[in-house]
Amino acid sequence: MSHRGALEAVNRTLKDIRSDTRIMGGVTVVLAGDFRQTLPVIPKGTKADELKASLKASPLWRHVCKLHLTTNMRVHLFGDQTAGQFAKHLLNIGNGCIPLSQDLQLHQLPCGQMIQTENDLKANVFPDLATNSHNTAWLCERAILAPRNDAVDKINLDLLQLMPDTAESFKSIDTVLDQDQAVQYPAEFLNSLKPPGMPLHNLVLKNGAPIMLLRNLDPPRLCNDRDNNKNDSNDACSDSDETTILESTEDIDDHIYHESSADEAWSEDSDMDSQDVE
Repeated sequence: MSHRGALEAVNRTLKDIRSDTRIMGGVTVVLAGDFRQTLPVIPKGTKADELKASLKASPLWRHVCKLHLTTNMRVHLFGDQTAGQFAKHLLNIGNGCIPLSQDLQLHQLPCGQMIQTENDLKANVFPDLATNSHNTAWLCERAILAPRNDAVDKINLDLLQLMPDTAESFKSIDTVLDQDQAVQYPAEFLNSLKPPGMPLHNLVLKNGAPIMLLRNLDPPRLCNDRDNNKNDSNDACSDSDETTILESTEDIDDHIYHESSADEAWSEDSDMDSQDVE
């Protein structure tokens, strides 16, 4: 959730630009998003400080017309009864409708919803992965969330080993933009970095492996978080890879061809002081 100061700054700016003393300068402003996300983080602040910084504590909030979404369209379109029950359960937790344990003051999950080990988690979410790895509809329904990227990398590698076919390795070419820093930041050091939103230096894939796009290459078709599926290359010596959009529709071409070249540098707009060429 944004800090209340952001909305109040927009209010003052619109009033000044439009020379209008009405709220937001008389402009209709739409606030969209999930207001149940984390409250604004106040360094060394208390719970009261965080509540005071929230949008709902702003004097502008009483002028907001609240519209509530009532139907989970993703669950409705797929018609998955189990997913609908799980979505309803999450809403009940958020609404405080689930009774707490008298001893621990915590919400206790039924035993059937808990997994004891990481291997059990992978086996329950991706059962018989070797057989179902080429079933795109089956893959679209499954995901494992983890709080840290290193845990995600480990789980991805473990699941990849369960898939058939031969693994292919795609290594990035990492160099510093300023050659005077080449000694200070050698290639081995750059290869070891794992910045958020970028693939690993050694990207290992197999035919049929799900791939998530991390950049907006061609909106709205190729956007961040778009799920793709790696296909076999037509030519063993080819410098291009073919992937398929998992949730594509019939009115678009669902095949993507990505060419890899050591001569192209696509991270000129990156905040990192190095270029990573896949």
